[in-house]
Amino acid sequence: MKQYKYKINGNLYNVTVNDIEENVARVEVNGTPYNVEMDKPLKAAPKPITRPAAAPKTPAGTPVVAKPATTSSKSGVKSPLPGVVLDIKVKEGDAVKKGQLIIILEAMKMENNINADKDGIVSAIKVSKGDSVLEGTDLIIIE
Repeated sequence: MKQYKYKINGNLYNVTVNDIEENVARVEVNGTPYNVEMDKPLKAAPKPITRPAAAPKTPAGTPVVAKPATTSSKSGVKSPLPGVVLDIKVKEGDAVKKGQLIIILEAMKMENNINADKDGIVSAIKVSKGDSVLEGTDLIIIE
């Protein structure tokens, strides 16, 4: 037995579905019993499964389409969670080492240290002190 409440044109209806046998449902609407005959759905033919074709290859056996090579060694240090930038510990042009503290981010009333993810030079600082950032926002670009 399942109970539902419906509002139709501003009128409230309490509907109780008691049981269903084949295509007849026994329901009560605001205490009045009804036998509701339902249309039987047509059974649709199952969709054929289409499998993707194998990736094309050259006569030598290498893929025709290859991943594009990364031409830039720039990468952004992203905010791991939403918060407010409390302090920026580096300037543009500074050399940083992997694991070095670069930003302090306040999130959920806690200070979180954001560290460099690789060695390099700070090429751009994308945020300012006091900025609110979302998760995944680029904070600092390191080349």
